[in-house]
Amino acid sequence: MFYNSSYLIFMLPAFLLMMLAQWYVSSAYKRWSNVPNRSGLSGAEVARRLVDRAGLYGVEIEQVQGRLSDHYDPRKKILRLSAGVAQGQSIAAAAIAAHELGHAQQDNQDYFPLRLRAALVPAVNIGSYLGWILLMIGFFLNYTTLAWLGVAVFAGGAIFALATLPVELNASVRAREMLTTAGIITSQEEQRGVNHVLNAAALTYVAGLITAILQLLYYAILVLGMGRRR
Repeated sequence: MFYNSSYLIFMLPAFLLMMLAQWYVSSAYKRWSNVPNRSGLSGAEVARRLVDRAGLYGVEIEQVQGRLSDHYDPRKKILRLSAGVAQGQSIAAAAIAAHELGHAQQDNQDYFPLRLRAALVPAVNIGSYLGWILLMIGFFLNYTTLAWLGVAVFAGGAIFALATLPVELNASVRAREMLTTAGIITSQEEQRGVNHVLNAAALTYVAGLITAILQLLYYAILVLGMGRRR
């Protein structure tokens, strides 16, 4: 009922964009992870230097498993870096470490979009299950109001994706500034590499937002069609 040829046609642009974004990220990381930064610092050393410069002394840095599993945990104040980033002395490693540290800086400064995104997490987690239930019951019972309620609950995912975009873009802006002012990135070539890696990462969030919006519109169209058949 929910997944048919119409769904595939409707979501095909989003699927292609997500595939392009993932390819772009992988390509950018692969290219610039093989280019050493002139400072000779590993990703973990970059993060430590930036932590000290920014006065984020409560932030811990630890290495975790996985490829590109880097993230900042605002609850525990821990910057987690994948092995390739923590140990790598590349331009890509410096860019990714600085980006995640940008989130730590946002957390320290009570950056509103970051707080908003964190506040949306519980609702999105619940909505991802509740929305399905409401939609299915609404369709099986031919109860349009309940189906619309399911669409409204699903809208939380799109709102979360929208709230995520400024958080990630701002973290990249902070990363570029920190790397430059700390003297870690000095040449135009290094700056080009940092921009390539961070722009590739940003594209994944844009693709995620477009996918969430298109999926929401698809379900809304289904419910509209349901109402017209009544």
